[in-house]
Amino acid sequence: MTASETRPLTAVRRFPPDFLWGAATAAYQIEGAATEDGRTPSIWDTFSHTPGKVFEGHTGDVAVDHYHRFREDVGLMAGLGLNAYRFSVSWSRVQPTGRGPAVQKGLDFYRRLVDELLTAGIEPALTLYHWDLPQELEDAGGWPERATAERFAAYAGLLGDALGDRVTRWTTLNEPWCTAFLGYGSGVHAPGRTDPVAALRAAHHLNLGHGLAVQALRASLPAAARLAVSLNLHEVRPLTSSPADREAARRIDTVGNGVWLGPMLEGRYPQELFADTAHLTDWGFVREGDTETAGQPLDWLGVNYYTPTVVSQVAEGEAKPQDDGHGNSEHSPWPGAEDIAFHQADGARTAMGWPVDPSGLYDLLIRISARHPGLPLVVSENGAAYEDVVAPDGSVHDPERAAYVYAHLEAVHRAVESGAEVHGYFLWSLLDNFEWAYGYAKRFGAVHVDYDTLRRTPKSSARWYARVARSGELHTPGTDV
Repeated sequence: MTASETRPLTAVRRFPPDFLWGAATAAYQIEGAATEDGRTPSIWDTFSHTPGKVFEGHTGDVAVDHYHRFREDVGLMAGLGLNAYRFSVSWSRVQPTGRGPAVQKGLDFYRRLVDELLTAGIEPALTLYHWDLPQELEDAGGWPERATAERFAAYAGLLGDALGDRVTRWTTLNEPWCTAFLGYGSGVHAPGRTDPVAALRAAHHLNLGHGLAVQALRASLPAAARLAVSLNLHEVRPLTSSPADREAARRIDTVGNGVWLGPMLEGRYPQELFADTAHLTDWGFVREGDTETAGQPLDWLGVNYYTPTVVSQVAEGEAKPQDDGHGNSEHSPWPGAEDIAFHQADGARTAMGWPVDPSGLYDLLIRISARHPGLPLVVSENGAAYEDVVAPDGSVHDPERAAYVYAHLEAVHRAVESGAEVHGYFLWSLLDNFEWAYGYAKRFGAVHVDYDTLRRTPKSSARWYARVARSGELHTPGTDV
């Protein structure tokens, strides 16, 4: 039996009693209040206000106004039976220039949010960085510069001091692959730069910043704190079994996964990464001791998954499909692998155009568990965008989303039964929100948001997910969706 084959499941698919059932969001996507209480622009404020960068000029200035409606949103979480909530802090809200003391009004917002969560019996899972670098730090060079990693560590210490008495579960970075390679490589994300060397420099300094932030948090947090990073690891598959396609998959796995897993979990970069990118850089920006710093011990690893990555080697002169699911750009987000083609499998797709294939999540969890036994895993993002329709009575019936989540929770349950140490699942996302370069055109939320009135309405998939979360059992979506 191969890793991706389905095997019989128990009659009742029951998750461990202490399993985390959550939903996730990101600050710039939901908070709004872009200029209130001392907050200054982040790179996403600048990027979204730059003509042509975001769908129809949408911005996160208001987003879904979570800054003023957080109590209502926590009430929604409680109503959905969630026992955990993963959110990120806006760096420029609590430290506007990326330097110096914290702004108390910014910290107070997160104190109020965390207190509201704890009162509702919901565990806060705080992410320090979800892509919104203070613009002043980008003006000074951004993540390609070593100083940004050092500034990130100082910021982590500020948050640890302020919220360490309330928050136990911490994440340093969310999807640093996107920060480095979409932000500085292909330019489809903020800050919109298209320099493969800058992207690799950014990747290294994100690794370093992660390690320095873990050190800063360990110094300021109680011993019970549990620290992690959330990675959008790629389940890479060759289009065919040819040696050329298998080598293409190896190269994408290296620059998609090894660039993070090597330093963060093993304290070293894969040598293949240096060889694959030798025509771009000699990696002279890596200093002695950097990878050891990046490899700080972690208490858990967040795994973000949406769809597999299918690749092939392109012969010279052949057309190169570039449908990697990460936006359109003439510039590749895969330094050292610019000659590799990306393919999307046949079958059902989400509104993002991403194939629905939960076997990739199973394979990914099993592979990580085998390579890093004993490291607890949490699915820190998984979900789908669909073309939701509001019925005349105001309800939103979204059976496709429920079916997607059900299939991926089946994969998680199967991974647990196969021995993977998976401790939780966070649905992306709690709310419809600002979906980065897609603006408000793509809806991932379990809760529908009317962007004119900001009215929240749980979708039918949310009612089904609530039943699963409350019972800890994987019920088949039925009449409740």
